[in-house]
Amino acid sequence: MNGSSFIKHGRDMLEYITKYLSTTEERPVYPHVKPGYLRELVPEEAPDHPDTWQSIMKDVEDQIMPGVTHWQHRRFHAYFPAGNSYPSILADMLSDAIGSVGFSWAANPAGTELEMIVVDWLAKMMKLPKHFMFSTKGSQGGGVIQGSASECTLVCLLAARDKAIKNLQVQYPDEDRAILLSKLVGYCSKQAHSSVEKAAMIGFVKLRQLQTDENYALRGSTLLEAMKNDEEKGLVPFFVAGTIGTTSVCSCDNIEELGKVCSERDVWLHCDGAYAGNSLICPEFSYLSKGFQFLDSFNFNPNKWMMVNFDCSVMWVRQKELLINAMNVDPLYLTFDKKEKSIDYRHWTIPLSRRFRSLKIWFVIRSYGVQGLQNYIRKHVQLAKMFASLISTDDRFEILGQVRFGLVCFRLLGENKLSEELITRINDSRMLHLTPSRLNDKFIVRLAICHPNANEDDIKYAWKTIKDTADVVLNQLTNVDEETNAPLTQDLINRIRNFSLIARVPSLPPYANTCRYFSPSVQRRLYTRRVTIS
Repeated sequence: MNGSSFIKHGRDMLEYITKYLSTTEERPVYPHVKPGYLRELVPEEAPDHPDTWQSIMKDVEDQIMPGVTHWQHRRFHAYFPAGNSYPSILADMLSDAIGSVGFSWAANPAGTELEMIVVDWLAKMMKLPKHFMFSTKGSQGGGVIQGSASECTLVCLLAARDKAIKNLQVQYPDEDRAILLSKLVGYCSKQAHSSVEKAAMIGFVKLRQLQTDENYALRGSTLLEAMKNDEEKGLVPFFVAGTIGTTSVCSCDNIEELGKVCSERDVWLHCDGAYAGNSLICPEFSYLSKGFQFLDSFNFNPNKWMMVNFDCSVMWVRQKELLINAMNVDPLYLTFDKKEKSIDYRHWTIPLSRRFRSLKIWFVIRSYGVQGLQNYIRKHVQLAKMFASLISTDDRFEILGQVRFGLVCFRLLGENKLSEELITRINDSRMLHLTPSRLNDKFIVRLAICHPNANEDDIKYAWKTIKDTADVVLNQLTNVDEETNAPLTQDLINRIRNFSLIARVPSLPPYANTCRYFSPSVQRRLYTRRVTIS
């Protein structure tokens, strides 16, 4: 493909993308395929000779698209939003064309410096503590763009681990590093993302997953008790991962309480705000940052709720040297003569090679402005509250957790199997795509507002689909319940009557004391038949 054919096919691709994004609702939100479907369609061997562009695009439509879960679909309410916008797509095109591998300032000066600028922009938009900003005079901190929140948590844990071990080596200079490592223990709530557990596994450190309060938040008193217990065992607390907007229910840990505990013990406090952290650009959510002055690191994902496409996770640290010291590997072939005057981002991340991600943040912020991004978040919050109000009109459902962001967690009252059947039927129908979770012993259904242009009609459609499916689920299980319990009902009545006779106690009243032991469907049958025990 040469320049002229690139222009032609590039126009075709732009038209294809635009049509795809504007007509996703014509496709099933979740594919009708089974694992291994694509291997039956794609040749076993790569082609020896070039294919035509038309042939490639035909296979995209015939082979790839039937197996795609459409995250930009109006009926997609699973997980969290996958941010997207035309400016972000265009910025990624430019980044791909530049094709730089920006591991250092010398490898791409504009890439390094634009990254430093946009992370400061974001920090100011979110009113983060000034010690996180490059532009703050005398600041020892700064920000970096990682690929995902999982990477952010991992590198912060590794930095905290390196700091803790060096401190222990001062106290125990003759102790083996592996022994010191075995003493370290980190903490998070049971609602924290699984990436915290994975980071602890990679870092070879112990992790305590602590119980939360009635709002599914980790509290300082719980953390303090766990730390004291571990200290009595000779262990050394070194890292705490708090969360603003947990995956299951979007709960928020009490960062201020956690921060006070960590500050007293010189323990690294990290906060993961992958999804809900985006809301900090709205002044009405500024209360979420209470206690942020205690944070050693913080991250959030613009690719979730700020119209920037994946991958893009921004992370800040209070003391960049602690991170750099933990990650620094400096071979001669990567050095350059101005490194003392610049940031070398290869020491901030696991990968050496880095994409020009700052371009898409820059494009998006300039294209929409801070107010445009704020309105986007507020619209999603408004729609989530609308959906929650619709659920509240139906006493067959309950809402779990606070509805503060763009996520609503709910379930059918009763046994977990009701909600399990509900979400299975909905997802199988492809009328919506939802994901479940579990809060303590309760199976819940999560509905996230995901579409960039979601509106009230989408919410009304989702609620009607859920309500109609609930009718089917409850009616079917009621019928099964009646068939299953009918013989058992008379048998149990006979036992109660016999027990009354043997014990020579007055017979039980006909309904109030007997029917209440049975399921609602059986209660109705007993009431209709006026069953009595005598």
